[in-house]
Amino acid sequence: MLPAPCTHIETTRISPPARAVDLNLTELWAYRELLYFFVWRDIKVRYKQTVIGAGWAVIQPFFTMIVFSLFFGMLAKMPSEGLPYPIFYYSALLPWMYFANALSQATSAVVGHQNMITKVYFPRLILPLAAVVAGLVDFGIAFVILIAMMVYYGIGLTPAFMLLPLFLLLTIATVLGVGLWLSALNAIYRDVRYVVPFLIQFWMFASPVAYPSSLVPEKWRWLYGLNPMAGVIEGFRWSLTGQGQPPGLFLFASLAAVVGVLIGGLIYFQKMEGTIADVV
Repeated sequence: MLPAPCTHIETTRISPPARAVDLNLTELWAYRELLYFFVWRDIKVRYKQTVIGAGWAVIQPFFTMIVFSLFFGMLAKMPSEGLPYPIFYYSALLPWMYFANALSQATSAVVGHQNMITKVYFPRLILPLAAVVAGLVDFGIAFVILIAMMVYYGIGLTPAFMLLPLFLLLTIATVLGVGLWLSALNAIYRDVRYVVPFLIQFWMFASPVAYPSSLVPEKWRWLYGLNPMAGVIEGFRWSLTGQGQPPGLFLFASLAAVVGVLIGGLIYFQKMEGTIADVV
């Protein structure tokens, strides 16, 4: 006797989020293996068929540090807050290089996976998030070199070092927030990919990478702090070396900017998530 046919069919309905910001952490956790796959693939592809491999994570900030030390330090005599020029510049280039490289990857994350987006459903937030997480590997490698340089120059760690994870978290939040804006915009307007290199270059000179924020007049310091990376970079220098003044109000301005950029990026990305598959 044949079994009775199954009449119960489970249906899964996929619809846009009902709220302006709906992270749906349960769904993100369910797709954690996909996030791991994207991160691992990005790392492998980045150094595939390269002779130096992960050494590029060190070469870029290290040689940039040498150039900055020669031109901005020895020739232009920029103040370095009592730090050796290599430490002053490398401690700023470390978070900046992570921000710049991760932002470039996050911007092209959606467009680079257009074939997958149009065929399979998964939380689109995973794409820029994977680019941000993958960049932490390069950051970790370059950070080891910074510690070695600090040992060479005889600069010890201070209690302020305990706050370093906070500034790293602010960096991650900044690049994720800006990356969400640009990745969604890039899916609609392909001009964005040509604007990003100029934006990153301009942003670097608008941040205290080649100069200390103390050069900014005190009355404009809060306005300068609205640049999220300004507070992050100054915080990195201070937490690593203990030199200079704690960020203080300067940091709170950057923190407010980071929160605004991240929340705005989440709202805009989720708003465009329902139509990205149609226009990408």
